[in-house]
Amino acid sequence: MPEPARLGSEHFARRLQAALEARGLDHIEPGPIDDSPDINEPGHPAYHQRRRAEWAIRRWEVATPYRYQDATSSHPAIQRWADAVVEDPRKAGFLLLTGPFGTGKTHEAYGALRRIADAGPYRYEVIAVTAPDMYALLRPGGSEKGAEYELKRLTNVPLLLIDDLGTEKISEFTEEATYRLLNERYNECRPLIITSNLPADSRDRDGNKQGPDLTSTLGERIVSRLRQMTTAVDMRGPDRRRGVA
Repeated sequence: MPEPARLGSEHFARRLQAALEARGLDHIEPGPIDDSPDINEPGHPAYHQRRRAEWAIRRWEVATPYRYQDATSSHPAIQRWADAVVEDPRKAGFLLLTGPFGTGKTHEAYGALRRIADAGPYRYEVIAVTAPDMYALLRPGGSEKGAEYELKRLTNVPLLLIDDLGTEKISEFTEEATYRLLNERYNECRPLIITSNLPADSRDRDGNKQGPDLTSTLGERIVSRLRQMTTAVDMRGPDRRRGVA
C-alpha cells in the first residue's frame, strides 16, 4: 500500500507541473512576505515602549500627591535632565531646584519624574518624600522596619525626590543622615531630585555670605558632593500659590 501511494503522489506532481508549464506559470517568483509586527502588535518596539510607559505612569501616579497629578516639566534645563535619565541614569547626576516659596519647584520636580515615565523606561521605581518626613523615618524608632532599612530603601531606589531639603534645623543627626544618603547615591550614580528654598551658596563675588544657604544648613561636605554632579536650577518668579485653594 505505501508504494502505490508514493507513486500516485509523484504522478500527481508531474501532472501539476505539466499544467503549470502549459500556462507559463512555472517560473513565477514568489513575492515578498511582510511578516513584521504592526505598531499596535506585540513584537513592535513602539508597542512595548507604549506599554512600559503606561505601567510607569501608574507607578508615578501612586508616588505623586493629588495636587501634582497634572504636573509637567516646562523648564528646558529640567527637561534635559529628565531626558538624560532616560538615556543613561548613571550619567544624569543630581537635579537641584532652588528658589523662594511658590515658584513651582515641586511642580517641576514631579513633572520631571513624569517625563521620565512617559518615555517608557525599562525600569521605573520612584520614592518621593519631604525632608521632614525622611528624617522622621531615619530617626531611631521612626519606622517599624528600622532606620537602616529605610536608609537602604532610599539609597537603592532608582529615582528619589527629596522635597524641601534644608527646612530642618541642622543637627549632628540630620547632617549625618543626609550625608550618608547623598554619598551612597553619589557613589552608585543614582539620580536624585532635591528641592530647597535655600540657594546652594549665598556668597557674593567677594565671598561674603548674603543669607542662609544649603552650605550653612547642611554642611560643606554635603554641598561639595552636590557640586560635583548636580544640575542646579534657580527657580524665580511670582508666588504661584497665591489664590490657589
